[in-house]
Amino acid sequence: MLEPLLTTDQAAACLGTTKRTLEAWRYEGGGPVFVKLGGRLVRYRPRDLEAFVEAGEQVNTGGGRPV
Repeated sequence: MLEPLLTTDQAAACLGTTKRTLEAWRYEGGGPVFVKLGGRLVRYRPRDLEAFVEAGEQVNTGGGRPV
């Protein structure tokens, strides 16, 4: 069974950011993995958003990662 796919607006709300920020990340790279359907529709898997958040975990502002 496929998990639900989120729109850019829904993904932005989940991450606490804006649609514009996600669009910039898609263009520049460095944001969460996304799926393109039919060449135009952009969608996000909840598991990819979770992985993106987990990859950003740090224990200090110097970039230390949790042990």
